[in-house]
Amino acid sequence: MSRVVVKICGITCFDDAVMAVEAGADALGFNFYPGSPRFTTIEKVAKIVPKVPQNTLKVGVFVDAGADEIATIVREAGLDLAQVHGSASGLTVRFWQALSAGPDLQEKMSISKAEAFLIDTPAGAQRGGTGRSFDWSLVQGLPGNIVLAGGLGADNVAEAIRQVRPWGVDACSRLESAPGRKDAAKVRALIQAVREVEAGA
Repeated sequence: MSRVVVKICGITCFDDAVMAVEAGADALGFNFYPGSPRFTTIEKVAKIVPKVPQNTLKVGVFVDAGADEIATIVREAGLDLAQVHGSASGLTVRFWQALSAGPDLQEKMSISKAEAFLIDTPAGAQRGGTGRSFDWSLVQGLPGNIVLAGGLGADNVAEAIRQVRPWGVDACSRLESAPGRKDAAKVRALIQAVREVEAGA
């Protein structure tokens, strides 16, 4: 099995960013959605990003934001790409498209120019970060780069990877000690579980 990209989302402080990278994370997510308990600002992220290794993907998370706003934040915060929940119309930056798990995934993916598709548990107004998983059979066999999200932790991520064979996995709320603060032991355990299933595949 090729290496699975591990994204730790909802990073709000420098210490958590460093801890996640040292634990082996391939990507960090910074949430710019004001309705999220993990909301952060351009100013905070711009101080963290230069201290993160260049080969670690820095991803801005956006919900129903306009193309110009997304491009401005990606540039000013020094991010590599955007993770877009909502319309990606007019985007001029690299992006992943976030989609809720459902029967119409392939149709939605076929009309998008996203580099990858983050498939999450339907969450209504919360738009992710629920800590709940979904029926992984909905994404089995989908084409393209699939980033599996929704309720992933050290206890279920190996089985999720064996079932779905995703390009990447995204974890957030089940790795926290409090909203917006990561539990180092949980982060390390999740990444270790991913690497072990890769090695044994």
